[in-house]
Amino acid sequence: MAYFQSKPIAGRHFLQIPGPSNVPDRVLRAMDNPTMDHRGPDFGLFGKQLLEKVKPVFGTKGPVIIYPASGTGAWEAALVNTLSPGDTVLMCETGQFASLWQEMAQRLGLKPVFIETDWRRGADVESIGERLRADKGHSIKAVAVVHNETSTGATSRIDEVRAAMDAASHPALLLVDTISSLGSVEYKHDEWRVDVTVSGSQKGLMLPPGLSFNAVSDKALKASETAKLPRSFWDWKPMLASNATGYFPYTPATNMLYALDTALDMLHEEGLENVFARHERHGEATRRAVRAWGLEIQCEDPRHYSPVLTAVRLPEGHSANALRAAILERFNMSLGNGLGRLNDRVFRIGHLGDIGDLQVLGTLTGVEMGLRVAGVPHKSGGVQAAMDYLAGNA
Repeated sequence: MAYFQSKPIAGRHFLQIPGPSNVPDRVLRAMDNPTMDHRGPDFGLFGKQLLEKVKPVFGTKGPVIIYPASGTGAWEAALVNTLSPGDTVLMCETGQFASLWQEMAQRLGLKPVFIETDWRRGADVESIGERLRADKGHSIKAVAVVHNETSTGATSRIDEVRAAMDAASHPALLLVDTISSLGSVEYKHDEWRVDVTVSGSQKGLMLPPGLSFNAVSDKALKASETAKLPRSFWDWKPMLASNATGYFPYTPATNMLYALDTALDMLHEEGLENVFARHERHGEATRRAVRAWGLEIQCEDPRHYSPVLTAVRLPEGHSANALRAAILERFNMSLGNGLGRLNDRVFRIGHLGDIGDLQVLGTLTGVEMGLRVAGVPHKSGGVQAAMDYLAGNA
């Protein structure tokens, strides 16, 4: 069975969760090519080209390491290659995924210092700066930040985090999770002097789940020489040695690399600046719809609004899960659920990846009809507000 659907419904399923995102047909066709010999000469040429092609998406000229794993694997790789048991890591609780990264750090034997927030904005740059200034002995070895918090729809300002670190004259490494932002939101690994950028394939890169990435700085590579956390599969050293000739130290996910190559072509053909502008535009259209419905956006700080997704709070006494279920049942559309403390309080509209104006409007139409079907108090006109914005802002 190629695709399981418990209740067949006419028309294409609308997958509007904040990732995995819809995979373009062109990318699916690339995966359908025969698997090549990953030790043969053609693969070496392909691998070298691909490892160069991926760098501009990260905004780097340095190495990008590709693992056959989910983004969680790239989290672990970032930590174990740069840190030692007992090291202190400063982290900011921007939402569920920041919390999960913090839990991983604890399990690995690190000592995370967690700056708590209300899950309604991005990283607290002022608090990060205060903690670093107070750390006179430089016991904090790394600052770890989630760029785009998928659970809340808030995008942190990594440039401001870097500025706070510089103002404190603190030597900590900067580790950034871009799993849900890479390829959708402007990102500058080199310019912002990020030491390890973590990412995954299934969001803005428009691939299925299965690849993860570490973009690494010279400072991170130097730290890896003395880091003492155990590592084997995640070790950068054998990866970089093999990657120098286009190969991998173990069997790579060959057909996923075909998909990545084609997805990168699509991003570069559209132009990264145009891709980022498209996501900003669709995010604004979605937020205008939410306001017109009289509903509340989870992210309270406009400077942190995410171009990737919008998390929407329902009025007290109304179930976000029941709304999502009604929309799936009636209109064959999947929306993101609330995670962690936001379970059943919010639903999340994904507007990322291979998506155009009509897909956005179709999604918002499904939400507006679903609000009516589920009996959620709202005003009409959200779709019209989005339509007016998109028609007037090409």
